[in-house]
Amino acid sequence: MNVPSERPAVVVLVSGEGTNLQALIDAARDGALDARVAAVVSDRAEARGLERARRAGIAALHIPREGYPSREAYERALAEAIDAHAPSAVILAGFMRILGPSMVRHYAGRMLNLHPSLLPRFRGLDTHRRVLEAGDSHHGATVHFVTEDLDAGPRVLQYRLKVRPDDTVETLAARVRRGEHVILPRATSWLATGRLRLVGDEVTLDGETLREPIVIEEGS
Repeated sequence: MNVPSERPAVVVLVSGEGTNLQALIDAARDGALDARVAAVVSDRAEARGLERARRAGIAALHIPREGYPSREAYERALAEAIDAHAPSAVILAGFMRILGPSMVRHYAGRMLNLHPSLLPRFRGLDTHRRVLEAGDSHHGATVHFVTEDLDAGPRVLQYRLKVRPDDTVETLAARVRRGEHVILPRATSWLATGRLRLVGDEVTLDGETLREPIVIEEGS
């Protein structure tokens, strides 16, 4: 992958397939992401995201939870691996472990998470099914800063779509995933280049306060 090394570094944490990681890799290659993916870290050896990183010539690190006496010890090892790349941004792209307070504080203002719902609706898991069961008219995905409160950090960017009468969990998931591939590279680029900042609870983009997340509508 031919990405200039002077671009700011991004480290991505994954646990599974890594389709959003691939969106970041592709955006960096194509110039849509003003940063380079310096390393990919996973808690699971079988995570396909690691193979995606290797194919792109990116450092792929497996740090298993097993073998560490506590979550704190594990997260110290995780942070050491991340910090070796001096990232401007740390991205949780399907990383399925809840990070402890010390880890979150260490990366305060530098860590973004991608969540498959229109937060604050449907924090946690199984969002597509819950949307259908609730009869919501809209669904989507959110990029937000990571804080100690799960899926509750300040929101930056959302992708929103209308729920169709014939939507299923599978069709909703596929449509939301396409939107995730749009918003994650954009927000990551903003953070890595310093355009996006978090000061206290206030989010700014290019010096202007974001009182609500920016919303991109499906099809726009």
